[in-house]
Amino acid sequence: MKPKIIIFSTPSCSWCKKIKDYMKKNGFKYKEVDVSKDHKAFQDMVRKTNQEGVPQTWINNRPVVGFDKAKIDRLLGIK
Repeated sequence: MKPKIIIFSTPSCSWCKKIKDYMKKNGFKYKEVDVSKDHKAFQDMVRKTNQEGVPQTWINNRPVVGFDKAKIDRLLGIK
């Protein structure tokens, strides 16, 4: 079963680019949400994690704040 991946990001975030590149490199498709343009998505993100920073990657509705490679790999079953 393919994981449902949503990446909350902003255009100026270098770590957001790194997580998107990492997903592509590993063959995972994701939905990207630009929270600088989508205020409702930003509010939902903050309500769920109590964090305003990006990137936030939700894998099967489980949030990962920042580029926590070990947690991302664990949730995706990589390595």
